[in-house]
Amino acid sequence: MDRELPEESKKQQSRRRWLWIAVGISGIVLAVWLLRNSFGNSINQKDVRLATAEVGDVENTLTASGEVQPDFEAVITSPITAVIQQTYLEPGASVKVGDKILELDKEFTQLSFDKQKDQLELKRNGIVKLRWELDKSVYDLKINDSIKGLKINSFRAEVENAKRLFRAGGGTREAIEQAEQTLRIAQLEKRQLENDIRIKQQTVKADIKESEIEAQIQAKDLQELQRKLQQANITANRSGVLTYVNKNIGSKVSEGEVLARLADLGGFKIIGAISDNYAEQIRIGMGVVVRVNETLLRGTLTNISPSVQNNIVNFDIQLDEKGHKLLRPKMKVEVFPITDAHSKVVRVANGAGFTGVPVQDVFVLRNDGKAERRTVKVGLANFDYVEILEGIKAGEKVIISDMSKFKNAKEVELIP
Repeated sequence: MDRELPEESKKQQSRRRWLWIAVGISGIVLAVWLLRNSFGNSINQKDVRLATAEVGDVENTLTASGEVQPDFEAVITSPITAVIQQTYLEPGASVKVGDKILELDKEFTQLSFDKQKDQLELKRNGIVKLRWELDKSVYDLKINDSIKGLKINSFRAEVENAKRLFRAGGGTREAIEQAEQTLRIAQLEKRQLENDIRIKQQTVKADIKESEIEAQIQAKDLQELQRKLQQANITANRSGVLTYVNKNIGSKVSEGEVLARLADLGGFKIIGAISDNYAEQIRIGMGVVVRVNETLLRGTLTNISPSVQNNIVNFDIQLDEKGHKLLRPKMKVEVFPITDAHSKVVRVANGAGFTGVPVQDVFVLRNDGKAERRTVKVGLANFDYVEILEGIKAGEKVIISDMSKFKNAKEVELIP
């Protein structure tokens, strides 16, 4: 028959049980601590990036995007209203001066040219006719003037006869006065006729001059239309590459409508785009770095678009090496406008270990192969370098990889 254990024995068993539990928990904690110190604060050296601090220049940059475009692009427009009959080249084709790009239907414009040519000929014939009329009118007036002169001579003779007759006693004073009045009337008529001749000459000359000016205007219009007809043979006016061709055969194009675009691939520019949040930080004349694959090209911001579209500000970049061999039309590139620059400062290659805050912790390699946590002050930064104001000296090696998993470790061992 079982007996109940004394109360004191029960208490001793309970204490032993709790003791073993405490020992087990302590062992687990110790094991975790040992494992953490053995493995948690160490990392394979191949898994991190090291950079050596050095003295150099650091530029503070903004991040933007860009597109490569030809520095010069000729726009070929339709000189006349016509219909596209045929295209000879495709976009992307290389062309030389004189290469035919497309053909327009010039029949309607040719008819208009012929009509204006006939009208000009009629105008010129009208000028000749006006000259003939002038010559005839002036000739008739001069004949009349000569007749008037003869009549005046006759009237003078009659006046003299009337005076002689009066002195001889056979005439009267009234006869003399009548003869003199007839002479004065004839002289006034002659003066009037001479004035008519002058006015007629000036009037007809003015009419001829006006017609000649109209003919000159028509001739210039005809020359312009002839030039447009010649330009209607759409050819390349310079060597380059076609970036656009209107291939809608049979469609009607108006005068001035774009038919083709011809780019000169000897030089390029960059059209940049950046968020309007940074609009106040960009300015004309500031330096710009353009990354093409792994190559860096430098240039200058030359123009800022006054309008903002979809919260984006566009700007133009003139490259120092506009003819660089890596540049291609429509290529997408990274653009970094330079807002500030410091020379001869301590710098470290940029990496995920730098978070962009002014003060942060990084791991610096010691001679014993371990990296210690160190608080540093950061200045300017760009895609390549970070300026170190305090905490790191030139020549020291810094882990620039993301070390956030060691945020509580004071040091980390690098395993070769």
